[in-house]
Amino acid sequence: MAKKLMIQGTMSGVGKSALTAGFLRLFAREGLKCAPFKSQNMALNSGVTADGLEMGRAQIMQARAARTEPDVRMNPILLKPEGDRKSQVVFRGQAIGSYSSTEYFAKRGDFLPDVVSCFESLSAENDVIVIEGAGSPAEINLNVKHNDIVNMGLAEAVDAPVLIAADIDRGGAFAQCLGTYEWLRPEEKARVKGFLFNKFRGDPSLLVPGPEMLLERTGVPLLGVVPYADIDLDDEDSLAERLQLKEGAGTALLDIAVIRLPHISNFTDFIPLTISGISSVRYVERAEDLGEPDLIILPGTKTTMDDLRWLKGRGLAEKIRGFAAAGGQVFGLCGGYQMLGETLSDPAGNDGGGEEEGLGLLHTKTFFSAEKTLQQCRGFFGDPADGPEISGYQIHAGVTEGTDLPMNYLVPADGKISEQGLKESPGTVPGNRVPEGAVSGNICGTYIHGIFDTADFLRTFLKELAEANGKSLPADIPIESRREREEKDFDLLADTLEEHVDMKAIRCLMGL
Repeated sequence: MAKKLMIQGTMSGVGKSALTAGFLRLFAREGLKCAPFKSQNMALNSGVTADGLEMGRAQIMQARAARTEPDVRMNPILLKPEGDRKSQVVFRGQAIGSYSSTEYFAKRGDFLPDVVSCFESLSAENDVIVIEGAGSPAEINLNVKHNDIVNMGLAEAVDAPVLIAADIDRGGAFAQCLGTYEWLRPEEKARVKGFLFNKFRGDPSLLVPGPEMLLERTGVPLLGVVPYADIDLDDEDSLAERLQLKEGAGTALLDIAVIRLPHISNFTDFIPLTISGISSVRYVERAEDLGEPDLIILPGTKTTMDDLRWLKGRGLAEKIRGFAAAGGQVFGLCGGYQMLGETLSDPAGNDGGGEEEGLGLLHTKTFFSAEKTLQQCRGFFGDPADGPEISGYQIHAGVTEGTDLPMNYLVPADGKISEQGLKESPGTVPGNRVPEGAVSGNICGTYIHGIFDTADFLRTFLKELAEANGKSLPADIPIESRREREEKDFDLLADTLEEHVDMKAIRCLMGL
């Protein structure tokens, strides 16, 4: 069975996902077969595996860090919020219904046998599994012993040693670690083998005598002070840091505004669009903050109809229509693509119910149903004869029909055209390619998440965007694919952990 290490946190947002990825890459570079594991992920950032199943994008990212293929066993439960008190539950890659917080919390413990089964089957196939906790084990209102399947309850079920990480960049890290530890039961405290301080800026010697005092109070050593690293990996589900404009964002050649919908999903799609000096991304939720960008993006959302109504209520719909009428470039992705059409109909109540008038920028209509499209895809942008290659995945409910030109042409993985493909875009073009998305002048939309990850497409897209705004990109524009950028971040994380964490002690407690 695999050796285990579990990363828990003093709270959400301390960097557990990135630390997990870093440890996985470090062990993978040593020739060990590794896998990530997170029993329950609450996120609107999800992806699709090769076999058409849904899981959190953070675990997909971690699988790539481990140099292995994503597998839904790595994230058996995915909760996709549909409001403040309700979430869709995706179990082993398939949606099994929507539950209120109270309903799910009452039955969460029932999932533990299946969660442990997923873990054990992965354990039998790997040398190392790095487990990511959720939130904090000190959230005693949530981590009730009989139904804790995410933190100490899971650690006990799979007999894993635990490291507790704190974000020292926010301050109060010593108090966070001590307070978290003190709330644990005696048997849970015995599982805590070390603390980690993450995102440190400065000289670690300035922390003295804090580590010694923490050790005296808890008997648990501080095993590492991890410096802040400028990385761009898939977050679990937090836009907090991305809402802050990065240095130089205001001076980039291209200004891209993403509408921050209340239930925005898969915002990590836009990470590749941030290129130093070339293009910047900012998130906008007020009409007065929109300004005059080079591109407006309507992103995906878990609740398209509700977020479309929010868009209208905020005055953003009118602002976007005016921007488009003046020749501004508008791009819709997934739910945002649906919003760009003429109407959205949901007679069965699968997305809130009723019918809503869209922005009317594309000649399309969307019809919602209970059926959910989950598939990886590849193809070509624009002209199927010479357009750059694209790849990504579709994860949406609803069918969109229309008369505008297609944005992309997809190549069926099995050489055949699916019923869904025929339903959305009847007919094919030479080479058995299925039309996808829509383009009408300065407006375009697609269902393909991850479309910006491919360097050739991104280069073409930015070049055409610049030209549409009377600008030109440098001939030697330094564009890398998302995977190339990610690989550098994984190795940077691994190098950082090797240098700043007591890996000898960690390997010892894991039994490596």
